[in-house]
Amino acid sequence: MALSSSSMRTLVFFTTLLSFLVVSNQQPFLSSLEQDSVYQVLDSVNPTIHWRSLFPDDLCSSPPHGVVCDYFTISTNDTVSSQTETVHITELSFGYVSDYSPNPPCNANSTLNPLIFTSFKHLRKLFFYKCFTEKQVPVPDNIPASFGSSLEELVFIDNPSFVGPLGGIIGSFSNLRRLVLTGNGVYGGIPDKVGDLVGLEEITLSRNKLSGGFSFSLDKLKKLRILDLSQNQFDGNVPEEMGNLTNLLKLDLSSNVYSGKIPESLGHLKSLEFMDLSFNRFGNFGVPTFLAEMDKLREVYLSGNLLGGEIPEIWESLGGIVGIGLSGTGLVGKIPGSMGIHLKKLSYLGLDNNKLQGNVPEEFGVLEFVGEINLENNNLSGRVPFSANLSTKVGEKLKLKGNPDLCIDEKFSIGKNASGSIGQLKLCKKPDNPKAAMFSDATAASPSGLVVASHMLMFLGFLVFFA
Repeated sequence: MALSSSSMRTLVFFTTLLSFLVVSNQQPFLSSLEQDSVYQVLDSVNPTIHWRSLFPDDLCSSPPHGVVCDYFTISTNDTVSSQTETVHITELSFGYVSDYSPNPPCNANSTLNPLIFTSFKHLRKLFFYKCFTEKQVPVPDNIPASFGSSLEELVFIDNPSFVGPLGGIIGSFSNLRRLVLTGNGVYGGIPDKVGDLVGLEEITLSRNKLSGGFSFSLDKLKKLRILDLSQNQFDGNVPEEMGNLTNLLKLDLSSNVYSGKIPESLGHLKSLEFMDLSFNRFGNFGVPTFLAEMDKLREVYLSGNLLGGEIPEIWESLGGIVGIGLSGTGLVGKIPGSMGIHLKKLSYLGLDNNKLQGNVPEEFGVLEFVGEINLENNNLSGRVPFSANLSTKVGEKLKLKGNPDLCIDEKFSIGKNASGSIGQLKLCKKPDNPKAAMFSDATAASPSGLVVASHMLMFLGFLVFFA
């Protein structure tokens, strides 16, 4: 049946309208130039994979895991109708992490393609995990000034062959939130420009070959929540201005060569939950008493610094602590019982390799959540207060050897109860029989003892007389 002219006009109208709607709602494609740059970067990460064959379509519509795009609206003039939508690469993550993060895998010949720093002007995250492990890959030293204006996360983890000065990889990244380079081969000092990255929330530069002191300023880093410089060769004094980082949750300066006094200003870090200053060369100024002011602390580790002095009575406000490390710090005196009274959530306690003496506090015997107690190599004495159940629960992590005057009750010497180093302690002597003390040799030898004994005999005589 033939359509009337009016019906034909109606059909043409709706067909045209439908075509317009389809075209207007079609998502934009990644530009061919940017798409080709992604392929080249993928080839440099792992040349054994045929990336173009595996992912032949638009890489923002069907990308490999780790390649992320986002849409941007650009106005050509002041009118809304002149706005156009574009799509660009915003995240590049390389190195297989897990089945939940199956980023493009790297191989022994992975390289760092310079296109990363010229082709992706909207990049927010750059992530490499265990990519540069054999073939040496130099840290770039000529990153264009135009790169990184959108960068929020710069992350290189466990790339030991990524070698060069740290300053080469850090630009004027005004939006950078996370600077994470851990387990790499970067060396030298921390460049001054890090102190100008005011948006930083995390600086993690652990397990590298960095050295020098705090040459960069901390004054502008008001948003910083994590500062981890552990396992490097940093030296000198820790600056007092670190106490101005009042949003800090984690501070880890362990395994460096810092010296002098631990700054009192760290007591201003009221939000701090984790502090590790262990294995440095902090001087003989005692355990910092400002810890008592940091009631949010959950873990504090100062081991391997010759702090000296006695363990202070600072534990009343620190009931949330789960881990304390004071091993090898030159401590003397007794272990305060207040530690067992107030630290009910304690899971780890390290007081080994000091010069502590006296008894192990009875309060330690009722720590409900403890998983490890190390009191080895001190001068502790007397009966240990730990129950057989706790000894069995903690096992080898109840460490008491190296205290020759400590002893255990007989109940620990049988079978499974003698677990860990507690089973190597000597048995405590049984207490003297109190009945024998009435007419002991010592009593009889003293004049007062003879008087007491005569009175007792007179009393017994009266009992017999009136019986």
